[in-house]
Amino acid sequence: MYAVIETGGKQYRVTEGDVIFVEKIEAAVGDQITLDKVLLVNKDGNITVGTPTVTNAKVIAKVDDHGKGKKIIVFKYKPKKNYRRKKGHRQPFTKLVIEKIEA
Repeated sequence: MYAVIETGGKQYRVTEGDVIFVEKIEAAVGDQITLDKVLLVNKDGNITVGTPTVTNAKVIAKVDDHGKGKKIIVFKYKPKKNYRRKKGHRQPFTKLVIEKIEA
């Protein structure tokens, strides 16, 4: 059994026991959260596609950790004008453990 969920503007294919890294969610470590934007559910080969979401379907996950991703460098410059800007960015994330898919 698997489901396709949407969170943080991205879509993830999840099964029970999966560990996924999503955009930061405001929840404490150890909390259970319910993801109810379920776009597709495959249960024993029977596929249900939502319009746009599947009704009465939800995914229960546990917040395992919060952190920051790898640093990326943003460098802007304009040739022959002595204009240079160097900036770094680390995207915050939340680590989720999928506990249950209800459909």
